[in-house]
Amino acid sequence: MINNSKLVFALIFTMGLTVNMANATIVRFETSLGDFDVNLYDETTPQSVANFLTYVTAGSYGNTLFHRSINGFILQGGGFTYDNSWPATSIQTNATVNNEPIYSNVRGTIAYAKLGGQPDSATSQWYFNLTNNNSNDPNSLDNQNGGFTVFGEVTGDGMAIIDSIVALNTFNLSGAFTDIPLQNYTEGTDPNDTNIILITSIEVIDSAVNTASGLNPTATNRSETSSSSSGGGAFNLVMMILLVAFSRLKINKRIFKN
Repeated sequence: MINNSKLVFALIFTMGLTVNMANATIVRFETSLGDFDVNLYDETTPQSVANFLTYVTAGSYGNTLFHRSINGFILQGGGFTYDNSWPATSIQTNATVNNEPIYSNVRGTIAYAKLGGQPDSATSQWYFNLTNNNSNDPNSLDNQNGGFTVFGEVTGDGMAIIDSIVALNTFNLSGAFTDIPLQNYTEGTDPNDTNIILITSIEVIDSAVNTASGLNPTATNRSETSSSSSGGGAFNLVMMILLVAFSRLKINKRIFKN
């Protein structure tokens, strides 16, 4: 019979070959309306967090903007940079990331935007859930398009800042900016940095990999929680086996990216 400790070591080694573990779990969003922190689920949605941190460490989210705000639904960003003149330009994106629909789209969580009908199409864009978008309806965010990957949650009083952004009037500036939140804006003019809600930077503030262990994220209500890709499914299986081994040792809305 295989020794439990050897089994755990072998599984950890296998998991290390299967996925890239992220190096951080807490990031700070610095915005023109205030700063807030987000705790990432890097131990349970590792590919999604690693993808997000790639953009963070490259500085890709510096001087980006919240470009889509729908009250009672979502606040979206991560796609466009403002470089002191309008229009904003798309940020350079990396390869797509495998879907990891493990957690539910409840208020206060951050998740990836995707292309319609393509579960594994997420790149740089993400959104914050403003309400519980996780009903049993097939079109809820937990069920639509293979489920949307939730990979972290806002902590402390961060949702108060997000709610203040969502409380602003939205405007249709065409293209990707049909619901852009702006402050002190005069219609018919090009928005500037006094109007746009900027994300000046997103920075890692805690590099411990297990800070999410004290949180209790809501599991998705999907009947199938594995990723649409074999890599995500393999990771979930390994995680389940690891949990068992360690226990023995101890005894009608849509999200899209433009």
